[in-house]
Amino acid sequence: MFPKLGMGELIVILLIVVVLFGANKLPQLGKGLGEGIRSFKKSFSGEDDDKPASQAGSARSGGEGGPGPKA
Repeated sequence: MFPKLGMGELIVILLIVVVLFGANKLPQLGKGLGEGIRSFKKSFSGEDDDKPASQAGSARSGGEGGPGPKA
């Protein structure tokens, strides 16, 4: 489907990206791309950083002086 890209073609593409976005924006673009790929992989693997609401709420409400129902 895609032709094989050699070293010369990759250098030309990199130069075009630098001209379009500037050298100062490249780290930000790379970070955003990396975070997007990481998020995409997590969604397929089923990993979640968030705990279910029942577990997260019960862990916080067990201590004294926390926000809770007043008697």
